Amino acid sequence: MRVTVSDVISPSYFPLTAAVELGFFKAEGLDAEFIFPPVDPGRILVDGEVDFYGASPYVAFECLREWRGGKILCALSQYTYWFLAVRADLGAVKGDMSALKGLRISASRQPGILLRKLLVDGGLDFERDKVQVVPAPRPPEGLDNLARVGIQALTEGSADGFWGNAMRAELAIRRGIATMLLDVRRGDGPAVARGYTFPALVASERLVAERPDDAAAAVRAVVKTQHALRADPSLAAEAARRIFPPGETELIGALVARDGPFFDPTVSPDAIEGACRFAQSTGQLTAPLPYEQVVATQFQHLWTASP
Repeated sequence: MRVTVSDVISPSYFPLTAAVELGFFKAEGLDAEFIFPPVDPGRILVDGEVDFYGASPYVAFECLREWRGGKILCALSQYTYWFLAVRADLGAVKGDMSALKGLRISASRQPGILLRKLLVDGGLDFERDKVQVVPAPRPPEGLDNLARVGIQALTEGSADGFWGNAMRAELAIRRGIATMLLDVRRGDGPAVARGYTFPALVASERLVAERPDDAAAAVRAVVKTQHALRADPSLAAEAARRIFPPGETELIGALVARDGPFFDPTVSPDAIEGACRFAQSTGQLTAPLPYEQVVATQFQHLWTASP
C-alpha cells in the first residue's frame, strides 16, 4: 500500500506521513510505504499510483473534474495552512497587506492560485498596486525538498517575499532574512481566506467502494497519529528522520507543537463549502457540490474515536 503527500518536507500534511513512519498504519493491519510524490502529483489518484494521498482539496479538483472519482476520508488538520513572509529589511507590520504594494511574491504553481485569490480578497489590485506573483525558484537539490525555496527566492533576489508552508517560513525567519506578514490559519488577511482549503486525506472512489476496511483503517491510523502528536510533539522528529534533511528534522517538533491544536480529523460542511467556493472562483468547479459527494461520510464516526 502506497502513501504520499503533495508537499513532503512540511508540517502541512505531516499527520499522514507520521502515521506511516510511526507505525500507526501497520498497527491497523495496513502494510504501508511512504513514497515521494511523482513529478505530476495531481495525477496520482487518477492513475492509481498511490492508495492514500495527503493533499489540499483544490489539488484533487485539478485532476478530478467536478470531484468525480475521489473522496475525502478525513482532515489532516484544519484551515488554510500557508504563510506569507517578506524580507526582514522591509520592516513590514504583521497583518498589514498594504506592505505588499510594489513587491514580488514567490509561490509554487498551485499555491500561487490561492495566493492570487487572497491578494484580491484582501483589497489589492495587481495593476494599481504593482504586486506580482512570481514562480518559486527550482531548488538545486530537486523537487523532493521545497522547504528552502523561500530562502532561495530572497537571497538570489528573485522575490521580495514568499508564500509557503510553515517550514518554509520558519527556516527563513530563523535565519533573520524574513518576517511573518500573514498567518492565514490564525486570522491574518481577509477572513474568507481561512476557509479556502485544508489538508485532507484523499482516496479514490474505487478504493472506498472496493476496500472500505482499508479506508477505515487509514482513517483510524491518522486519527490516532493526530492524538499522539498533540500529546507528544517530540514524536515528530522520529517520524521525520528517514525523510527530512537534518535541519528540517530539528524544526518539525516545534512546528507540530504549534499546529497541534489544528490536528482535528473533522471535515465540516463549512470546510467543504469554503473549498468549493474557492474552486468555483478559480474556474476549477462549475457549481457547488453536495457534502456527500466530496466526503466519505461512512467514516465520520471514526473522527471522534478515542486514541
